[in-house]
Amino acid sequence: MPLIYTFVARDVTVLCEYAPYSGNFASVAVACLSNISNPEPKFTIACDRHTFNFIVSNGYTFLVVADEAYGRQIPFAFLERVRDEFDSKHSEAGRMALEGGLSGAFESRLKFHMKYCMEHPEEIDRVAAMKLKVNDVKGIMMDNIEKVIERGEKIEVLVDKTEDLSKQAQQFQKKGKQLRRAMCWQNWKWKILIILLLLVLIVVVFCSICFYNGHNCIKSQTFPGYEPPPSPPRPPPPPPPPLPPPPPPLPPPPPLSPPPPPPPVLSPSPPPLPPPPLPPVLRESPPPPEPSLPGASPPAVTPTAAGR
Repeated sequence: MPLIYTFVARDVTVLCEYAPYSGNFASVAVACLSNISNPEPKFTIACDRHTFNFIVSNGYTFLVVADEAYGRQIPFAFLERVRDEFDSKHSEAGRMALEGGLSGAFESRLKFHMKYCMEHPEEIDRVAAMKLKVNDVKGIMMDNIEKVIERGEKIEVLVDKTEDLSKQAQQFQKKGKQLRRAMCWQNWKWKILIILLLLVLIVVVFCSICFYNGHNCIKSQTFPGYEPPPSPPRPPPPPPPPLPPPPPPLPPPPPLSPPPPPPPVLSPSPPPLPPPPLPPVLRESPPPPEPSLPGASPPAVTPTAAGR
């Protein structure tokens, strides 16, 4: 129950109201209307999981009661649509109208705007539209779950069926590959057979023409009854080009000069020999003196020089 009850009032006098659902919403709304003292043009009062949404404009009060889970965007969008139409068409008539005096003129418009806002929430609030879609999907899923429970199927059974279907799909794929290979091989067999038959036919036709009446076209290189046309005479070959003159003789090479003598080989000189040692100097001992004779002179002593 998104939008439950709505009215348009002047001060505390309800000029027009509409309620698609039954309940005590009208009495609670009138009690709130007589006790409100909020200076703001838009305000909301929450009560028992419901919201009482008010818009005050030009001395008129516009109210709509909505479900608390429905949010506030759509209720205030509904009140703005109602306020705009009421101000443009019934604002002057509402100044002098009594309680319920505009029910016949404006109640159908309240119903129209309420139905339009509940059926087209996506045009007003995207969040409400998403909630509506979620609720629809939730209802569908609940119905599916209930149907599954009624059929007595469990998750294990569904898993087993899924595995069986997977195995059957694999077997079907394997058999499909085998069948495709068999059909391809059969097509190739027919193609090979046709090619062999054509080759045999070509050989038979060739042999029947080439070896007709004992004639051998392979040796004679002609077919029976075929005479090759005479070949045209060949032109004489052109004379060979004249040979170029021989090159002039080369001058004799210059005489070869004898090679220079090799440089003398210097042999290392032997080290100088040490001088021979000198022989020892022999000194003669003086001979013993002879007895001197009286009147004789002593012999002279000649020293002996040492040789080398």
